[in-house]
Order: sequence, then C-alpha cells, then structure tokens
Amino acid sequence: MEEDLMKDKKKLEHLAIILDGNGRWAEKRSLSRSLGHKEGSENVVDIALYAKKRGIKYLTLYAFSTENWKRPKIEVNYLMKLLAKFIKDKTNLLMENDVKLNIIGDISKLPDKTIKSCLDVCKLTENNKSLVLNMAINYGGRSELVKAFKDMAKDGLDFNNIDENTISSYLYTKNMPDPDLLIRTGGDLRISNFLIYQLAYTEFYFTKTLWPDFKYKDLDEAIDSYLGRDRRFGGLNEPS
Repeated sequence: MEEDLMKDKKKLEHLAIILDGNGRWAEKRSLSRSLGHKEGSENVVDIALYAKKRGIKYLTLYAFSTENWKRPKIEVNYLMKLLAKFIKDKTNLLMENDVKLNIIGDISKLPDKTIKSCLDVCKLTENNKSLVLNMAINYGGRSELVKAFKDMAKDGLDFNNIDENTISSYLYTKNMPDPDLLIRTGGDLRISNFLIYQLAYTEFYFTKTLWPDFKYKDLDEAIDSYLGRDRRFGGLNEPS
C-alpha cells in the first residue's frame, strides 16, 4: 500500500509547458521573430506526441497570453494567422494519434478566422482520448479566476459554501487533474500569470533551452528530474 502511494505521488499525468524563446531563437540566427514563432509551432505537435508516448494524459501549453497583445501589431497579427494555419494543418495528425484539442482562454477576442479554426478542430477531436492537448490562447490566470467567480455569481452560488473543489469546477481545466510538472523554456524563472490556481503543488522545471530547440531528450531530462523528486504535499514521508 505504501509503495502504491509513493507511485501515485510520482505519477506524471498532467504536464504544463510555457513555450518561451521563439523570438530569441530567431534573433540569434539573424532571422525575423515571425520565423522563430513558425519554428516553435512546428515543435508543438512533435513534443505533444512524444509526451503521449511517455504516458502523459494532459498537456497544457501556454501559447498566447492576455499580456501578449502588448507586442508589436505586426507580430500579433502574424501569430493569429499562424495559429489558425497551424490548427488547420495539424488536424489530420491529431485525429490519427487520437489527440483531443482543447482551447483554454478567452478566444472571443481573436480574429473570426482563428476562432473558427479553433472551434472546428475542437469539435472534430472532442471524442479522442489518448491525449488532451490544452492550448492556452488569450489566457491569463488572474482573468480565469475573475471569470470563475463571475460565473459562480451568475449561477447563484452561496458564497459561504464555496470550497476549493467548487472553484476548480469553474476553471478552464475543470474535470482535469492539476499539473504535476511545469516546464518553462527560455531561461526565465517565473510563471507569467499561467495556471496560478492550478499550480499550487506543481513541481517546476526551468531550462535555458529555447522552445524551438526543446527536443525529446530535453523532455526526458525534465521528466527524470520530476521522477527523482520527493513530493510530500505539505506532509512528511515516513522513514522506511
């Protein structure tokens, strides 16, 4: 029984990744930032399918934050077009590999073409079960919590009876386990308003590797680091 408990603590079911470094990857090669984003987008499905092979059931990727609108308009416009094209071009691959695409964030602010691409592929893949691929688009952790509490108010919930489970059920990630491991590429040591409620007991792994250069071996190293950690969730492990 004790061995089973320890095995559950080490189980990696939900992986979250902050995809950082596309622009710097391009600048290091004297390329446009747009080409860096394109290269980074090609890495998404490769890593997602490898994560599935490693037994991961949920993969949540931070693709575009609520703060990213502050970037130059030409870059934002390119990202919106790239997103629509990426989702459309990868549909068959998602279907072939039994991957369900799920969009988290307020996509109502996106261009109509991008919204349609997102909704169409989410609908098409909704019954796939091998991997849930959450793409966080126009997502912010604080805005997610604001939305959750507004929705609870609209539903007439008695705030005296709200608990952690209630809050979780109003988040974009409802019916999913919280992330076990968060990886951030690109060298920065912060979570940047990503899944701020869900990451309460998540293990963090930071790497200087830029997202387009993040490959299978890098994911293996992150997973190995996670599996070697002692997860106590605020308690103490009894000595053997």
